Amino acid sequence: MGPFNTINMKAIMVMFDSLNRRMLPAYGCDWVKMPNFSRLAERTVTFDNSYVGSMPCMPARREIHTGRYNFLHRSWGPLEPFDDSMPEILKKNGIHSHLASDHYHYWEDGGSNYHNRYQTWQMARGQEGDPWKAVLGPVDIPKDNLNDTYGKGLWGRQDWVNRSFMKNEVDMPQAVTFSMGEEFLRTNHTQDNWFLTIETFDPHEPYFSAQRFKDLYPHDYDDPVFDWPPYANITETPEQVQHMRYESAALHSQCDHYLGKVLDLMDELDLWDDTMLIVNTDHGFLLSEHDWWGKCSMPFYNEIAHTPLFMWDPRCGKQGKRRNALVQTIDMAPTLLDYFSVAIPPDMQGFTLADTMAHDTPVREAALFGMFGAHVNVTDGRYVYMRAPSNPANTPLYEYTLMPAHMREPFGVDELTDIKLSAPFNFTKSCQTMQIPARPWLNAHQFGSMLFDTQSDPNQQHPIHDPEIESGMLEHMIKLMQENDAPAEQYERLGVGGMDN
Repeated sequence: MGPFNTINMKAIMVMFDSLNRRMLPAYGCDWVKMPNFSRLAERTVTFDNSYVGSMPCMPARREIHTGRYNFLHRSWGPLEPFDDSMPEILKKNGIHSHLASDHYHYWEDGGSNYHNRYQTWQMARGQEGDPWKAVLGPVDIPKDNLNDTYGKGLWGRQDWVNRSFMKNEVDMPQAVTFSMGEEFLRTNHTQDNWFLTIETFDPHEPYFSAQRFKDLYPHDYDDPVFDWPPYANITETPEQVQHMRYESAALHSQCDHYLGKVLDLMDELDLWDDTMLIVNTDHGFLLSEHDWWGKCSMPFYNEIAHTPLFMWDPRCGKQGKRRNALVQTIDMAPTLLDYFSVAIPPDMQGFTLADTMAHDTPVREAALFGMFGAHVNVTDGRYVYMRAPSNPANTPLYEYTLMPAHMREPFGVDELTDIKLSAPFNFTKSCQTMQIPARPWLNAHQFGSMLFDTQSDPNQQHPIHDPEIESGMLEHMIKLMQENDAPAEQYERLGVGGMDN
């Protein structure tokens, strides 16, 4: 579907980190106070089968730029020289791309070149343990503080330093980020051909929110400060678990409030007629489901992998509708390029969702998702198959990159002493990459492979054993891995050697 007017096109993406689908009223939640998300669902198309691709933060953002899976070739890291970046492609085609964000991973080694792909960008500081303000003397950290019992050390201390400079809601990073987004909209709403990303780290943990949002969830709690869950099994008391869920709900309600400001601006500035709106997230989060906190340490159950997604396309004008087609993070880039009538690069594997928004047109039979070195997962919208490593050592496993950086530091010298050059993949534009022995994800094997029927078991409590269904899901998985030009050793690691790979 092409645009009805190629002169007067605009787009806004509002992206939250770790936004939980099961906390939103559009997906059946009746206790978290999020009226603006209800309002959003009335004005947009709500997707019921949206899934992650690559996990967690920067791998997901690489997919938003490139429209292809990240996790089979590389872990967390910068954009590669051969990557197609959607904001940069827009920039080169006369569409002004702007980023307003407080996602502090952009300013670490492992995310250091994403924001520069936008034509202009602004940042807010202070989320989580962002190395922001310097306090060399004593820091006011609550004595009874369960947050600091999980080995966070200097990172946890820095979080309390940052909080000390955000006594008022207006100073919190989310508030600053949405203020920057409002500034862009008020300054540029009469101009044409721009793409604005408003991206907040919230409601990612720690659940640091303004008191007025905590007051929405009154409850008795006299235990230590606890708003930063570990990535671990549940060992806390039921009261502590419930308190954490309320703390998360409060931050979700704060996100709802600032989303409302964007919706208000779209009303006030008459943007609905010519402005696409996407509201999305990178993944969800476990809040005691499956007896876990967090993500990454456990298989990617639907609480993590099954994401909320809302989209408004002024070309079709569909609102208050639901769509069942299976969509993914990798579809964001081609959807936006198509919207602006910009050619979609052949290396992008995602699909434009224009006809899906208009008519619920399917774009894929199955979707692949996972994290580098962990399970490789596949869903067809009903069944979810999680394929575990076939051996406890989780080998063989290699990183393929020309930008060797982890989250907060470059690859170590010890990691780079045994590198080799790998033949080009089908998306590296004839470039060879470094093949670097990877740090294996050692606990993935212990969970084993699992198959779930989410129609009869939506909470994924009871793995099923059906060789015929498993075989079909494995076929989907292998086909998608082949299309992604997965390294040969990935098949060996998963115990599917001998397949036509």
